[in-house]
Amino acid sequence: MPTAEQKKAIGYFNPKGGCPGGCIEALTGMKDADYEQMVVAKLNSLNLKQKAIAKIGLDEDQLKEIPPIFFHGYHFIDKNNPSYRLGKDNRVRSSKYDATWLFFSGTQVYMYQYIFDMLEDWRKESTEEYFYKDITNFSTATETVSVNGKSVTVNQFQLVVPGDKFYCSTTGVPDADRAINAMKQKLREKKG
Repeated sequence: MPTAEQKKAIGYFNPKGGCPGGCIEALTGMKDADYEQMVVAKLNSLNLKQKAIAKIGLDEDQLKEIPPIFFHGYHFIDKNNPSYRLGKDNRVRSSKYDATWLFFSGTQVYMYQYIFDMLEDWRKESTEEYFYKDITNFSTATETVSVNGKSVTVNQFQLVVPGDKFYCSTTGVPDADRAINAMKQKLREKKG
């Protein structure tokens, strides 16, 4: 049975009523800003920074090489059936939301990622750690995805190591480039 929050999100993504399989009668009339406030409220309620530190298993004092970086935004990278909606402001929103914390010790970068879906009780949580010496690059990527027949540009952060790339959304962070430049500077110092 969907929660009240999920019913509202279903109503946002299916404004004409109903949902796949006719599971409930959708609530209509939710504005783009209302949906965004609901997503931000859920994001804030998760206390992800503390979860990240607990999962990494280090004291926060050990993770101060540079200040922690928080990237977040609507998740378009994983194509596993998220719902999309083009808002009246011409911005596309997804039912999935990506929140990623990056922490920096003297020798390693620790990553914690949490992706949740506003339509169901689905979430994905992962941690990774990378030695500076193994990191090839910190960069941004812009990808164009098709959402309901409309091309949408999606901004992402990439952490590249030999044989693998880690991606996360930066659509919710207006000054992502500043944070990425600070990481690049630290990487140059560590590799120099």
